Amino acid sequence: MGIVRMEVGPLGTNCYIFYCNATMQAAVIDPGGSAPEIIKVINDKHLEVAAIINTHGHADHIGANSKIKKATGAPIYIHPNDAAMLTSARLNLSAFMGNDVTSDPADHLLQEKDTIRIGKSTLTVLFTPGHTPGGICLQGDSVIFSGDTLFAESVGRTDLPGGSGKQLINSIQDKLMILPDEYKVLPGHGPETSIGWERKMNPFIR
Repeated sequence: MGIVRMEVGPLGTNCYIFYCNATMQAAVIDPGGSAPEIIKVINDKHLEVAAIINTHGHADHIGANSKIKKATGAPIYIHPNDAAMLTSARLNLSAFMGNDVTSDPADHLLQEKDTIRIGKSTLTVLFTPGHTPGGICLQGDSVIFSGDTLFAESVGRTDLPGGSGKQLINSIQDKLMILPDEYKVLPGHGPETSIGWERKMNPFIR
């Protein structure tokens, strides 16, 4: 398993390229912008992109979807509750920032416990609404891609349309805090952390 983190787009979104070392198949998680730079990494590493996965539908996580899909042919995955955000600048909130961002529509809709095979590796979907109605996290081997659900010593915003503070905390407690301490947390913004650290130090969930 290999992971490349790239900070992309105007809001510093963490885009992750998750790949299988044995087969060089890859998933691009949350390509929020900077498509040429993402494509360069894909080409430099000779990766075959099997999936483009959005942890939720906000513009800063979907901005490069279409260009990555055009370059690689990979399908787009998202939870159905956020699927409409891909094609609506109003719903993904970019219309309110003066820069309409849209994506090709989803090719596959993800549900709780769905699995996505990336070569010999697997990502399992955890449905974690709260930041958005269709927020998900992706569980790999001792790693969790937490999108905008859980950050280092913080949590995702819930004051945007569709947000729910109660849902978010329930999602974190019920889906993430049950994982082992050693699980690495790779969030949608900011530095990486671990489940153990967040269990002890995150003021929003203690």
